[in-house]
Amino acid sequence: MPAYKAPLRDIQFVLNEVLQFENLPQQIPDFAEATPDLVATILEEAGKFCEEVLQPLNHPGDEEGCHYENGTVTTPKGFKEAYKTFIDGGWTGLPCDPAYGGQGLPKLVNFAVEEMICSANLSFGMYPGLSNGNYNAIHTHGSDAQKALYLPKLVDGTWTGTMCLTEPHCGTDLGLCKTRAEANADGSYKLYGTKIFISAGEHDFTENIIHLVLARLPDAPAGIRGISLFVCPKFLPDADGKPGARNPVVCGSIEKKMGIKASSTCVMNFDGAQAWLVGRPHKGMSAMFTMMNTARLAVGMQGLGIAEAAYQGAVTYARERLQMRALTGAKFPEKAADPIIVHPDVRRMLLTMRAFNEGCRALAYWVGRELDVSLHHPDPEKRQEADDFVALLTPVVKSFLTDHGFNAANLGVQVYGGHGYIREWGMEQLVRDARITQIYEGTNGIQGLDLVGRKLPTGTGRLARRFFHPVADYIDQASEKPEMAEFVLPLAKAFAKLQQATAWIAQAGLGNPNEAGAAATDYQRLFALVALGYMWCRMVEIALAKKDEDSDGFYAAKVMTARFYFARLLPESNSLFTTVMAGADSLMAMPAEAF
Repeated sequence: MPAYKAPLRDIQFVLNEVLQFENLPQQIPDFAEATPDLVATILEEAGKFCEEVLQPLNHPGDEEGCHYENGTVTTPKGFKEAYKTFIDGGWTGLPCDPAYGGQGLPKLVNFAVEEMICSANLSFGMYPGLSNGNYNAIHTHGSDAQKALYLPKLVDGTWTGTMCLTEPHCGTDLGLCKTRAEANADGSYKLYGTKIFISAGEHDFTENIIHLVLARLPDAPAGIRGISLFVCPKFLPDADGKPGARNPVVCGSIEKKMGIKASSTCVMNFDGAQAWLVGRPHKGMSAMFTMMNTARLAVGMQGLGIAEAAYQGAVTYARERLQMRALTGAKFPEKAADPIIVHPDVRRMLLTMRAFNEGCRALAYWVGRELDVSLHHPDPEKRQEADDFVALLTPVVKSFLTDHGFNAANLGVQVYGGHGYIREWGMEQLVRDARITQIYEGTNGIQGLDLVGRKLPTGTGRLARRFFHPVADYIDQASEKPEMAEFVLPLAKAFAKLQQATAWIAQAGLGNPNEAGAAATDYQRLFALVALGYMWCRMVEIALAKKDEDSDGFYAAKVMTARFYFARLLPESNSLFTTVMAGADSLMAMPAEAF
């Protein structure tokens, strides 16, 4: 099985040296108690829990899967006990509002914890992950009574939550939703319909499950403008807020799926289930997007978590597996053969995984930091600027980190060779688990359309400027440092191509939307590579400045990894730019019947 060790040294580097975490509590009074020392202790304990409790359950949980019988779901052996330990440790309330029992810590800290959970056991992470999104939607859009009833239980983890969007005939196009809501005399509603692909829809972890459900009122206008959001508990809370009568929302089956087999993915049938409107009628999508935007960033962290696990497993194997001699002569003559880590192609795979992992971590945590600013900074102008930045980068983080997670897992299999293809070694599980991250919470193709179709045009490029301006300013000042030339020059060239591609999409897309749509996926990846290049420049600048205090070789490794990124990974931006600028004709000319 691939070993996992929480990458605390690199996490702390990004938090404290790159993002200067100590400034966050000074800027935001809500985080006054979140000192770097406290956060370091929290992350260390989270790492231990992931290494010692969650990771050992990952492979057996995949082998056993969830069990379904007569509407009930039983999770694999050890999962229920691990969840009890998880909530006893207070992990569910880490980023939540203290008014409802939460610890009120920055979401940035929770990003780091989520990454470690997903490296250790993605299936387990699905359960609290969905609850956190459910909490965010109710906290933002629920009534005071709904908040008082549901949030404390979601925060302490004794209740969990879901998001019920997809139906058999509609996924991305939620305007086709058919689930209906009929009013009751007491102000509640009855829900009728079927939802599919509902993660954590039924399980044995908690005494109650709170479903957030998209449905239509009788007077709803057609399409997406006619969708409302409802809260529908599995057990109806009684006068004391405890689980009471069983609500007719029932799991019809669980999916037999490719990966994350210890996560229950359910078909949920609403047969007159009692529910309550969340927010205003017909405004359910705005409320649900509060949940989905959080979830999209969380899914990005899932991709990073898988990639980190794949890298660690591959490095361990490459150090131990003996095959052939190094091309330049034996490196370990006392052994029958050299370990495969001496071979250039194995190093190519390992360095690709590592360079993307570390760049993605820095980028995602930067977005996490700005998410905290957008929610808590006392200056409304600062909040708006940060909110713009998070909105722009959310599709980039979701798509690129999950694409990388799947690619890294496949590279891990390749490093293992034939053993990687065999289940007992555990690497192929990472491939299967990673694949869904590119699909749910909006496929990565949809993320590209969101970026070019919604985010770039907003405010005549207002969102885009939140990224382009600081990168341009950084290139100007870093270009004056001779030691940074080998890194800044490639970044400047790729950044110029991104600017040119952005302008072309804006102009061509006005005349023909297919031009923007055809460019979306490649543009999104080009954007991500430039963003990672920017983060790598910031990291290597710090590493170069600290080379004289590099007792463990950490900073030297940063510089070497950065050189690999700029020499072998960022150049992909050239081909992506060419593809973006090729236009839509070659994609759209062929008639559908010719396929």
